[in-house]
Amino acid sequence: MHMLLRTLLHSVRSRFGRRLGHYDVARTRFITLPTDQDILGHMNNGVYLSIMDIARFDMLHRTGIWAIFVARGWYPVVVSETMSFRKSLTLGQKFTVESRILGYDAKAVYLEQRFVRPDADGTPEIYAQGYIRGRFLKRTGGVVGIDELVAAVGAPPANAVPQWLLDWSADVAMPPTRAAAPSVWP
Repeated sequence: MHMLLRTLLHSVRSRFGRRLGHYDVARTRFITLPTDQDILGHMNNGVYLSIMDIARFDMLHRTGIWAIFVARGWYPVVVSETMSFRKSLTLGQKFTVESRILGYDAKAVYLEQRFVRPDADGTPEIYAQGYIRGRFLKRTGGVVGIDELVAAVGAPPANAVPQWLLDWSADVAMPPTRAAAPSVWP
């Protein structure tokens, strides 16, 4: 329930936030809440992924991409994601999630998201970092092709998807939804 309220709050805030170009870095501010904490007193690893969802929607609203998607009847889905943690976020700490679209491959869009806090000198320091591979679906059915997506929002200034991320996405890919995917353990 707390994530629903947080999502609604940020949805309203993003409508009034600074407008961004489609491929700019979006910075979304948060504070760790009591409901974010695990029994060890730091933000639960699953909460990071939920907060990344909120930050992506903020980015989509402020870049104007969400309005384009709504007009075309498209919506985003996460295909795969990976997280790395460096430092813990604890109760009451303010932090920013920096989100940006890196680029595309033949089927998907890649985003990078960073959880940052200022260090002692005020320089933003990365606490955690995540990468998302996403697709876009049509409410009428089917998948939005990358060519359609680029025609709608423009090509990124430089397709900055690192090779390791492309390799990773191929390594963790699941079978298509219409293919068999039996759960058989070796």
